[in-house]
Amino acid sequence: MAEKRVTAVLLPGASFSLSMKKFPPAREMIEQGVAVCLATDLNPGSSMTESLPLMTTMGCTMYKMLPIEVIQAVTIHAARAVGREKEIGSLEVGKQADIILLDIPNYRYLPYHFGVDHVELVIKKGEVVHQRPA
Repeated sequence: MAEKRVTAVLLPGASFSLSMKKFPPAREMIEQGVAVCLATDLNPGSSMTESLPLMTTMGCTMYKMLPIEVIQAVTIHAARAVGREKEIGSLEVGKQADIILLDIPNYRYLPYHFGVDHVELVIKKGEVVHQRPA
């Protein structure tokens, strides 16, 4: 029987919008082996944002996650949360080629320099769907 891994879906935008004083214990979950996913929860009631990069920043600042952990949280762990980790969520042979290229010096920069569009190129299912004008 295949091992079922727990995936926690956390919503930093909702924590922020609802002015929560206590946040989900993401750091403790990760230390216990729980796969943490971050999502926007885009809705007018609790989180009126579609900015996934902002969720990575909030994951670091509010939930005490590391930059690599927030990147995993919005990629492979997000795919796992919806049961699609065998098809999407990471760059592997046989998976759908969904890729973004960012104009940043390294992965740690994404949650650090927030509120800015760093996207240079977007590839969806192996096809370029967006390229920043030169």
